[in-house]
Amino acid sequence: MTGLFLCALLPAILLTENLKNLIIWKELKLMKSQETVNYSVLQNVNFPADIRKLSIPELNTLAQELRDLIIQTVASCGGHLASSLGTVELTLALHYVFNTPQDKVVWDVGHQCYAHKIITGRKEKIVTMRSKNGISGFPKREESIYDVFNVGHSGTSISAAAGFAEAKCLKGDHNKIIAVIGDGSMTTGMAFEGLNWTGDRKKDVIIVLNDNEMSISPNVGALSSYLNRMMTGHTVTRLKADIKNFLKSIPGIGEQMVRISRQIEESLKTFVVPGALFEELGFTYVGPLEGHRLDNLIRNFENIKELTGPVLVHVITKKGKGYKFAEEKPLTYHGLSPFDVQTGKPLAAPSDIPTYTNIFGKTMLELARVDSRIVAITAAMCEGTGLDQFSQEFPKRLYDVGIAEQHAVTFAAGLAVEGFIPVVAIYSTFLQRAYDQILHDVCLQKLPVVFAIDRAGIVGEDGATHQGLFDFSYLRNIPHIVIMAPKDENELRHMLKTAVDCRCPVSLRYPRGRAVGVNIDEELKTLEIGKGEVLREGADLAVIAIGSTVYPALAAAQRLTQEGIDIKIINARFAKPIDSELIADTAATIKKIITVEENVLQGGFGSAVLELLSEKNITGVQIKRLGIPDEFVEHATQAQLRQKYGIDEDGIFLAVKEMLEINGDCCP
Repeated sequence: MTGLFLCALLPAILLTENLKNLIIWKELKLMKSQETVNYSVLQNVNFPADIRKLSIPELNTLAQELRDLIIQTVASCGGHLASSLGTVELTLALHYVFNTPQDKVVWDVGHQCYAHKIITGRKEKIVTMRSKNGISGFPKREESIYDVFNVGHSGTSISAAAGFAEAKCLKGDHNKIIAVIGDGSMTTGMAFEGLNWTGDRKKDVIIVLNDNEMSISPNVGALSSYLNRMMTGHTVTRLKADIKNFLKSIPGIGEQMVRISRQIEESLKTFVVPGALFEELGFTYVGPLEGHRLDNLIRNFENIKELTGPVLVHVITKKGKGYKFAEEKPLTYHGLSPFDVQTGKPLAAPSDIPTYTNIFGKTMLELARVDSRIVAITAAMCEGTGLDQFSQEFPKRLYDVGIAEQHAVTFAAGLAVEGFIPVVAIYSTFLQRAYDQILHDVCLQKLPVVFAIDRAGIVGEDGATHQGLFDFSYLRNIPHIVIMAPKDENELRHMLKTAVDCRCPVSLRYPRGRAVGVNIDEELKTLEIGKGEVLREGADLAVIAIGSTVYPALAAAQRLTQEGIDIKIINARFAKPIDSELIADTAATIKKIITVEENVLQGGFGSAVLELLSEKNITGVQIKRLGIPDEFVEHATQAQLRQKYGIDEDGIFLAVKEMLEINGDCCP
């Protein structure tokens, strides 16, 4: 029993003997100007092999220089700042200890991977990030062998890593698999599904939990870091294994003694670390570790590298680390447009025109003040969806469920059954993950849940993982749902009023960015479901546009008038049900129709028009659909992408002339 006694008391012994080592390095508060910086270490670093030659002091200098470059880059081209600044040391430690790319690091979401991109062969290209023909702001396999899995959504890393680990075993490889996931992403159901599977399979997978929200005092952090360096060392690991095997060999009571030994050890470990949950799921828990101490991280990862089975490493980091403004307001500095480094303020001139998100948020307040049944639900995007003021005025009627879109939708369904009117505000690209819940839990039961779909259509620089180009298509085939899209901010307000009044499932989608700038009606009104509006009469050709494409269509029609071409413009308003009477009459009389939408063509609004003409047996109609073809849309500005796919003013202008077989330059 001597071995059991030593194993159980080891943490306490270490606790007593090493209090003198409880020193935390000072955090470096860096405020850099936008002047060119001489990168003394970074200039010689191009790939992970280069950093493995560096000393700890050189690595610390490199970390500072990486932060400088990240700040300068995001200041010039926009992007995700706070999260990337928080993972600099973690990134360096992983690439220093593990033999990447043979050892595979799977990033979750990927918006914290800027340092990773810089030290994996893309240092010179980092200035092109998120711009047309430049590198992506997220991990992308097509860019580098160090990007082992394409990501952009939360909660995927653990499941992907589990797949890599199984493949490794099937192929007989011996490389290491590491998943890096943030504490926010751990709220996703998929992350827990992955944990449950991975812990049960007992394969060699290292999960790094990047925790930038948990508060931990310096003493506990330093103690825990030292304790885990010892507890993952070769000697202690072998000792624990030997004791376990010895206890198992005791006839009759071996397994019981092993359990008692584990309980004693865990009671001591959890005195300073919160690892019991992960241990119960089958993981060896290590942490929490101070995430900005490179020497500490490297020593721990070197020990962890030798462990077998599933391991969870809990690392404490600070969002925005090294940049004052981002540290103070990490949410504000999560995703940014270009800004001034010295002041932290956006470079773009302020505009009096609100965003669609702002208009949605203000209208929600107006409606909620007069109807207590209205509640708002968001999935970790309270500020991003414009519900921050709603949460302040109606804190008991705002539910932020975390990054859990599936739960958000079914939770809303439960509220709807009880007589409330839930408005679920989620970005288009993220609502995709709750498709079954929309179909099965909301629409099948005809429940009055409103889906306020922000960032619908082209979002721009965030690229293929974030473009909201599928919601018309993935919702239009579901029975009972009403789908609408406003042409401007004033119509958005009336549509939101319509949505909460109609007592059925409703999708209301609107784009990212500034609205049109039209006058706002003081009084909200309810629109007739499924009815479009004629904005301009014409006899030569009809353009039926929806949502963000309506005003470009009007502008194109105005230019065409100067050339003697008479175009009818219809604002469809609804993708489901469409205005069958208006569209059928137009097709029967004009015979030439162009549909325009900021959505994929397959199954979109234009498809609904074709289906209508087929159902009505209206023949002899020439029709052209403008929208997004069968491909994923990469990163560029919204204007560049709308031009590329011909859904801006020039594209509509040219499409009309081509259909009428009139030659001419499409530009003024």
